[in-house]
Order: sequence, then structure tokens, then C-alpha cells
Amino acid sequence: MLTWLPELKDRSLMRLASLTDAEMLNLVDLAAQLKARRRAGVRGDLLHRRQIALIFEKSSTRTRNSAVIAARDEGGDAEYLTRPDIHFGKKESVKDTARVLGRIYDGILFRGFAQQTVEELREYSGVPVWNGLTDDFHPTQILADLLTMKESFGTLEGLSVAYVGDGRNNVANSLMHGCAKAGIGYTCCAPAALRPDEKMLAEAEEIARRNGSPVRVCEDPKEGVRGANVIYTDVWVSMGEEAKTEERIRMLRPYRVDMDLMRATGNADGRLIFLHCLPAFHDSSTEATRETGALEVTDEVFESKYSKVFDESENRMHTIKALFVSALNSREAV
Repeated sequence: MLTWLPELKDRSLMRLASLTDAEMLNLVDLAAQLKARRRAGVRGDLLHRRQIALIFEKSSTRTRNSAVIAARDEGGDAEYLTRPDIHFGKKESVKDTARVLGRIYDGILFRGFAQQTVEELREYSGVPVWNGLTDDFHPTQILADLLTMKESFGTLEGLSVAYVGDGRNNVANSLMHGCAKAGIGYTCCAPAALRPDEKMLAEAEEIARRNGSPVRVCEDPKEGVRGANVIYTDVWVSMGEEAKTEERIRMLRPYRVDMDLMRATGNADGRLIFLHCLPAFHDSSTEATRETGALEVTDEVFESKYSKVFDESENRMHTIKALFVSALNSREAV
């Protein structure tokens, strides 16, 4: 039996701070139950006749497909809408679009640039709105990351995560807060110019103190990863920052995750995994890395026994499904 989370009925998700610690962890547990249910061959009706709009300003593999299948698995449907499809924010304002789509759909998943946009959708649509990624936050990714960690280690409390690379991007922001809320130690290994925003860092430190889990920032990657159970990295150049590619490569080359860095954790013979939200520039087989070679992670690590990136990718679907079901299911328990 799946446990219904009544406190999340009709709730939106703007960032992980939108959830209490217990709500976040309960969502991870529900996602694990939904995953087991799907693997047992069960196709349910928890989203029967529920219609979800997917508004995407940024292209996506994982978020788009995860949301579509999450809805269909439980009898719902999802419609993919890009900016040209609906004149979003140009011919028609975000406010007006929200009020139109809120009359048609039961929920909206947004993936785009400004955090203000997803906040405006929530304010005016009248239906649950979920942040599938903005420039500031990526909460659905971190729910999947937490599920992957729990599957790998059996528990979250007491783990240590080292994020290596651009410490002020959306994934790093949300991972820092997610770890603090879960009682996981977090170290950001980044150059000084790419350290976390001070306000977001202070928020994470306050949460971490409550849960007894440290938050640190370290410029030396080998020092920063010492004792880590999870090495996490992301692309060095986020969408919309392509003009900074050469500068970022120069700045972040010392932060590339290779096997030497994995061994520097001291856990290479034991409790250690590698995570990446994908896509990853890990070899020279794609157009993006043909000239530069591996960027944020080497093939040796990406294809190693430590890598859980495709478990992590699959878990995007299960955690997004948990969000949809929690907000839109009308039952108390199933």
C-alpha cells in the first residue's frame, strides 16, 4: 500500500525550501514505493483524467520524458508546450498564460530561465505548479539524487557529499539545501569566483545546524572531497552562458572528476558513488567535446563501478511521479 501525503495535496514546489524536511524525505520514500510498484508491473490510476501542462523554455531529455511517463503511468496525460507554441511571455504575458492554462490543466511543470516566471505561474494559475528547473534552483533533480543515495547506502543521514565544479549554479544551490535538510554533510569544491551565493549558503548553514550536518566551501578539490561518500558534478557551462565556455574551462579544469579525485576521498574501496545530473561532457564522442576532450568528468569515472548516473536519471521519473501523485491524487491511501 502506498501512503498518501495529505499535507502535499494541491501544493506547488518552487524550491526545496517550499517543503519541510519531513515532507521532502516522505516524497523520496513515496517515490521509492512508486518505483517498486512500477517494476512489479502495476499501472495505476492515481492520476486518472489529470492533465498536466509542461511549459519548457529550455530543451530537456530527462525532465520532459520523466514527466510524460510519470503522468501516463497513473492514467493521466501531459502536454509539451514550448514558448513558440503558446506565445509564452511575448504575445501573451506569463500572468495571462497562467490564468488560461489553469482553467484547462490540473497542474503545470515549468522548465526555464527566471525563477520569477515559475513563481508567477503559481500565483496566477490556481493549480499546483512544479519547478522543473530555473536558473536558480532544480528541486526535482535533487529529489532524484536523494533517492539514488538512499538506494545506494540504505540511509541518507550521516552521508557526506562533495560537489565539485560551478558552486553557484541551480543544481549546486538545490543540492546544498537538499543535503542540509536530509542531514547529509555537504562540501562545495569550487574556485572563489564560482562559490555559492552568500545568501543561499547562509540558508543552508542554518538548516544544517538544525540537523547536525556540516556545510563547507573549499577551493582545493582534493581536500574538499576527503571522506566523501558521493562525488557530484555538473556541466561547467549552464544553458544561456555559452559565451563563457573558454573562460569556464580554464577556471574549472583543476576540478575535473577523475579517478585520482575519487581515490582522494579515502573511500574508493568502500562506500563511494559518483553522480551527475546529465548531460555530461565525459569523452570526445560528442560534438561538444570533440575538440576539448572530457570536461567535468573523465570516461574512466563516468563508466566506472562508482557511477550511478543512469539510476539517478531513471529516478527523475519516479520522484516527479511522487510530486504529481501527492498534489493531484484524490485518495487518502492506495
